[in-house]
Amino acid sequence: DFGLIDRIRHGEPIAIDELVASRDALAAAILQSGGLLAYGKARMRTTDVVPAEAGTQRRSDVVPAEAGTQRLSDVVPAEAGTQSGSRTSLGPRFRGDDEVRMTRSRPWLLALAALAIAAIVLFPVYWMLLTALLPSELTRSRAPVLLPRLSEVSFDAFAAVLARKPVLTWLGNSIAVTLGATVVSLTIATLAGYSLSRFRSRAQQSAGFALLLSKMLPASLIVIPFFIGFSTFGLINHRLGLVLANAAVGVPFATWLMKGFFDGIPREIELAAMLDGCNGAQAVWYVVLPLARPGLAACATYLAIVTWSDFVFARTLVSDPDLWMLTVGMQLFLGEYLVDWPSLMAVGTLSLAPVFVLFLLLEPFLVSGMTQGALAN
Repeated sequence: DFGLIDRIRHGEPIAIDELVASRDALAAAILQSGGLLAYGKARMRTTDVVPAEAGTQRRSDVVPAEAGTQRLSDVVPAEAGTQSGSRTSLGPRFRGDDEVRMTRSRPWLLALAALAIAAIVLFPVYWMLLTALLPSELTRSRAPVLLPRLSEVSFDAFAAVLARKPVLTWLGNSIAVTLGATVVSLTIATLAGYSLSRFRSRAQQSAGFALLLSKMLPASLIVIPFFIGFSTFGLINHRLGLVLANAAVGVPFATWLMKGFFDGIPREIELAAMLDGCNGAQAVWYVVLPLARPGLAACATYLAIVTWSDFVFARTLVSDPDLWMLTVGMQLFLGEYLVDWPSLMAVGTLSLAPVFVLFLLLEPFLVSGMTQGALAN
């Protein structure tokens, strides 16, 4: 009924009999014109809109309303100053093309805002890479070059860094210590977080409170006890000492992080696994841990970043240059009177590469649902 659609778009009053007769056309017109979207899902009753005349029969007496349906008067309330009667004015509520245009423009506005935030966040990384690839006179000038020509780009700084210093050795030490500390910390934090989540005793609460207190201690305060203890057990100038020190620092926060993820997994899922024949350990291994993979990925990312960026323990507990981590080796490019900026930025760029690889590997787990697939429906 194109005539009815045109009348609705122009705001003309429509008789309720016409609305009833052209219900499907009216719903399509409302949805097309960007008007009241809820009308397309509602079923209207005309009892409150059209009062029955003397000697006539109401529509509600002929066609009773179904349970859970919605009246037209609830969907389209009367405006101030209007009267409910045999004709209702729906036109002023349909804003038409303006609302459709605003709805379509919102994704573009969100995309532009996201791009602007990403540009601000990633600009320091871009400038670090630019400093490593360009000569110092271009990056340190009064008008630095933001978009250089390809002829000005050079990888001499990367080649000089790899030739002058054992950067690859430091990079290997950092990767080994980070992997070891992450595995040890994640194992302890998973067990402790599950214990704090499933068992609510005073001993458990005291242990959790003690973990929070230990997280408040700065690394510069606990490095001296670590040094004394590791000297006793011969762990100075040893990668194992760095692994244990970084694991001790990362476990408190990681435990509470895993506790939050385990709290979000219903206990009924474990009980259902036990009814199917699993014991407690099997229910945790085969049911709870797969559901907690996003939490494990987030916790592993946090632990890896904390260990990778460590400087206090790596500088205090290791004095052998062959066992230095990359964060300690980078200080050699900071001279007393001169800073080799291209070489320093080249090492910094190399130090970011493993972190980006880590995020690429763990990204599917970080964005997946925690209990995805746990329920049959």
